[in-house]
Amino acid sequence: MTTLLSVGRERSTRKDAGGDGAYGPPIALGFVSGSAVEAVCKTLAALGIAPDRLLAQSGIDPHGLGRDDAVSFSALGRLMVAAAHRSGCPHFGLLVGQRTTLASLGQLGVLMRNTHTLGDALRALALHQGLFDRGAVIDVMVKGPVAVACYAPYEPDADGIALHCERALTAMTNVVRALGEPDWAPDEVLVPRRQPQDTKPYADVFRAPVRFEQEIAALVFPAALLGHPVGGANPALRRIAERRLCRAAAGDLTDELRRHLRTILIRGRLSAQRAAETMAVHRRTLSRRLKAAGTCYRSVANETRLAVARQLLADTDLGLAEISAALDFSEPAAFTHAFRRWTGTTPSAWRRDRRRGVATMDQFAPGQGGEAP
Repeated sequence: MTTLLSVGRERSTRKDAGGDGAYGPPIALGFVSGSAVEAVCKTLAALGIAPDRLLAQSGIDPHGLGRDDAVSFSALGRLMVAAAHRSGCPHFGLLVGQRTTLASLGQLGVLMRNTHTLGDALRALALHQGLFDRGAVIDVMVKGPVAVACYAPYEPDADGIALHCERALTAMTNVVRALGEPDWAPDEVLVPRRQPQDTKPYADVFRAPVRFEQEIAALVFPAALLGHPVGGANPALRRIAERRLCRAAAGDLTDELRRHLRTILIRGRLSAQRAAETMAVHRRTLSRRLKAAGTCYRSVANETRLAVARQLLADTDLGLAEISAALDFSEPAAFTHAFRRWTGTTPSAWRRDRRRGVATMDQFAPGQGGEAP
């Protein structure tokens, strides 16, 4: 398996899309924009909690992080898990996601605000989302009269995936409402986590039925909404934003494949041929380029499957049959065999051990006689 980048205090520095909108080097694989950490810190401050200790315990330097820096996807997940425990808010991801605005997206927000239709705006978000989040992919699908906007993490060892997902779903909801649909609500919201005791915060944010214990994180809404015009769009500003974003596009082949595979896994069956077609390269060319990068299709595909398997095992009560089907295995036994090969243990044992660790952390949650991590 590919070794993930060290979390620790490593940071990737870049110029954000504010100001003149010019980007420096793309953020590194497995990293996210420092603006996400900034949103977590502001949320903690609003709850009366000083963030420095939680930042340090999550492997983030509380004194050396700026908005233009990037932190690892895993460190951000650990921070949100710690913040949820410390604040006593299982829905902490919702609180962070509510701080996302078009302005906070920089030039991507400018582009979205000046597209022709809401569908164009969401497709721009899906296309350029990797500029500030290289631990997940956004996909917009249309199935007859229904549209589905998905957020799909693919980092194999990240914590707090459920919180990442609800943060992103809330952010996408905010963006749609900011693009001229202030009263908009999806038909339903799919969340890959166990149902919390209090679901009211989710109903208040989304104003729609929320279905927990799902295989994907998604907003479901009428496809007709994609054709709604964005009022006041300025074509000149759109062209400027497009040029600036294109100059900042990342070009890592392995990450590009991982993002395509995560999308394909949402839509249907994995295959090297299908991946090559979506990346607009010949199958042999893809294999040759991956070999030159020190990896292969099977390795990247297995890593992508493992990421989804771990998240569903950790955050949901879905059975092995449901998880194996979501991962495109022929039967649960095949999934169990593959998971043991990847990790050295069975899915059931991994889930049990993971939850023992979470239960230990819960002993120190607020109101239970201790201080949260």
